[in-house]
Amino acid sequence: MKLIIYSPERTVFDGEVSLVEVPGTKGRFEILENHDAIITTLQPGVIRYVANGEETRQPVTSGYVEVHNNLISACVQI
Repeated sequence: MKLIIYSPERTVFDGEVSLVEVPGTKGRFEILENHDAIITTLQPGVIRYVANGEETRQPVTSGYVEVHNNLISACVQI
């Protein structure tokens, strides 16, 4: 899967991942390969992702995430 995290100021991350967990406004949820298409808003929290076997946590204050065809796009405020 490909994850792109961007804010109004810059691209925070752009690369291949095996897992993404986001703080959705209806609760945290995990995105794995071949996840159904979805668009949802984010609440303050942490986007957690695994790239090359290494876990990274990116704090966010708000935003939204879109998942479609193994592309995860997150537009966030940091």
